[in-house]
Amino acid sequence: MTEPPFVEGELLLLRRRGGGESLLLRAAPGPRSIPGVGVLDLTDVLGGPPGREFLWAGVAYQVLRPSLADRLAVLRRKAQIITPKDAAYLVFLAGIGPGSRVAEAGSGSGALTLVLAHFVGREGRVVSCDRRADFLRVARGNVDAAGLSDRVEFLERDVTAEGFPGEPYDAVVLDLPEPWAVAPRARQALRIGGYLATYTPTYNQLERTVRALREERFTEVRSLELLERALHVGDGGTRPDFEMLGHTGFLTVGRSEG
Repeated sequence: MTEPPFVEGELLLLRRRGGGESLLLRAAPGPRSIPGVGVLDLTDVLGGPPGREFLWAGVAYQVLRPSLADRLAVLRRKAQIITPKDAAYLVFLAGIGPGSRVAEAGSGSGALTLVLAHFVGREGRVVSCDRRADFLRVARGNVDAAGLSDRVEFLERDVTAEGFPGEPYDAVVLDLPEPWAVAPRARQALRIGGYLATYTPTYNQLERTVRALREERFTEVRSLELLERALHVGDGGTRPDFEMLGHTGFLTVGRSEG
């Protein structure tokens, strides 16, 4: 199957051959200066399919459409982010898919926002709330750089006091120090059958969160933790890596029955 050609304004991945840092850039005609790298002209890329290779400053690059992993790799961080292993499973637990309306509290650096925007697709919507304007600026910049800003609305808002605007939602996702305090507001914002999903780093936070979900009459409440261990693969010598990505946070989900 032939992929459609690149068009002006589309986000491109310039993948460096042989490893090294790749670049995300908007497709546009004419030369432009890339800070710390040099001058690049992508005019010839417009109208062509993905996969084209070219030399730039003596280095070979391939032009591709970026994946979610590519977009996350260039994220500028201001706060600790939810790792991909946790973010992807939160999406699964919360039943989020194309066309979903999702509210998020705790924008942080925008990593989870970006994941949510990817999965809701062009027809979906993410409303991301944070009390801190500085976090919102970083999150907004990262989501815009990833080319998904048309799916996200950022709001400076204390959801504990003000709740979520534009309800009802298919899912509410919380990455907050005290998610239990938002559980009543989340239940009010969810459609019947919608999910509340939370991320908590400590056992004490987990216990208080689950207690709050039960008090708010959420059903199907469950919590889990994911551990990630890479494998060193070689002919006749495959084994687990000595290091692994262990505890990052606990995932909890509950379903609203109105």
